[in-house]
Amino acid sequence: MSEITSRIDDDIRRRPIAHTIEVYLGDYIDRGPDSSTVLDLLAVRLVANRAVCLRGNHEAVMEGFLQDPAILPYWLQLGGMQTLASYGIELRDENETAFNLHRHFVDAFPREHELVMRCLRNQFSCGDFLFVHAGIRPDVPIEHQDPNDLIWIRDEFLDSTQRHERFVVHGHTPVPHPDIRPNRINIDTAAWRTGTLTCIAIEGSTILFL
Repeated sequence: MSEITSRIDDDIRRRPIAHTIEVYLGDYIDRGPDSSTVLDLLAVRLVANRAVCLRGNHEAVMEGFLQDPAILPYWLQLGGMQTLASYGIELRDENETAFNLHRHFVDAFPREHELVMRCLRNQFSCGDFLFVHAGIRPDVPIEHQDPNDLIWIRDEFLDSTQRHERFVVHGHTPVPHPDIRPNRINIDTAAWRTGTLTCIAIEGSTILFL
């Protein structure tokens, strides 16, 4: 991810404008060994660049575990053990209880990362564009969207060809390459598996790939 933020900084230097907005679409954790490092980076971007960080479904599940140890089995299915390991927490044996892991995780979770979690948004609108993690439910006004849809929805949104109130920029559903449609663009290129993290720059109605 540091390579992408370097590209963002370089693009801003090469093409300076009066005001830039940096938006991240969520799923910063799980599925890889660097979850804690990614949150370190986002904590810096939030302060230094006033970045907008959206909530992905993986963050939502981790937030749930921070409140309720019973969520652990579900989180582990999504890659939670890799996130725990990035904080130095390991499942020592099969008798390790969810309560113990929860206690260790709460103790290891730094204040800076708590602040990142508090700053997460479910959606962000700018001009003619709407940024969300997963998508929106068609025919529902943006202000009435269910937060769970914004971070979990798939088929109802992906199969829709109708124009929405705003052009939707999203991730959540992995694609081999950025998927540009008349009503949306999906930039989730499964970086955890492919090593390809996609970043776009939007100026007016123009979408550029960094």
